[in-house]
Amino acid sequence: MKPWETVEKARAPDGTELVLAHRDGEWVVRYGGKVLMSSRQHGSEDALAELALKKARHRRAVLVGGMGLGFTARAALERIPTDAKVVIAELTPALVDWNRRLVGKLAGRPLDDRRCKVHVGDVMDRIAEARGAYDAILLDVDNGPGSMVHEDNHRLYGHHGIAACRVALAEGGVLAVWSAHQDEAYLRRLQRGGFEATARVVPARGAAGGLKHVLFVAVKDAPARRGSGGRTRAGRGQGVDRRR
Repeated sequence: MKPWETVEKARAPDGTELVLAHRDGEWVVRYGGKVLMSSRQHGSEDALAELALKKARHRRAVLVGGMGLGFTARAALERIPTDAKVVIAELTPALVDWNRRLVGKLAGRPLDDRRCKVHVGDVMDRIAEARGAYDAILLDVDNGPGSMVHEDNHRLYGHHGIAACRVALAEGGVLAVWSAHQDEAYLRRLQRGGFEATARVVPARGAAGGLKHVLFVAVKDAPARRGSGGRTRAGRGQGVDRRR
């Protein structure tokens, strides 16, 4: 087997080394020596956009948190109208640069699509400034709610982040979150935050067998209902869906 070829190196905003490497047609990005993303395992990234946009009431505006190798953005672009838009928020400038110069062809060069716009910065900033602006928010940030590489990302997955996502979504909008592992506590937070939420186990490569990832798919429910004493009732979550 051929050795990995280091193509370029960069630094993440927290100072950790990022490495873009290539071998036998496969591209990977390593963060601190660990593989963060691979061009051979993007089935769950494709499914993130597919499942969310299948449930969304409209498909006019989609926010993608995390550039990755561009697969989630490409899957979203393939499912929206010609006059719609996809906004990508990516914290690490190198990932955007590498997509433009080196790996864009892997996902059909999503950044060349006129419907696609990129903001280099924290996706939470894009969410916090929005009011009913998005029909879908797709978060492929870190390793998910329970396996974070960046500690700062906890604000995306806590009660405050969930509430901000709900405000940023249009009625009938969908929040979809990629995760390396199941997280029942996060699923309950989504349900209590006014979402009809499920967790779906999907193959990493888009085919049966092998590594699995988890996608949380949460539909913005009607305005949160109030029970006695003014406390908000939990959303009508359906639990874990293990269909493949």
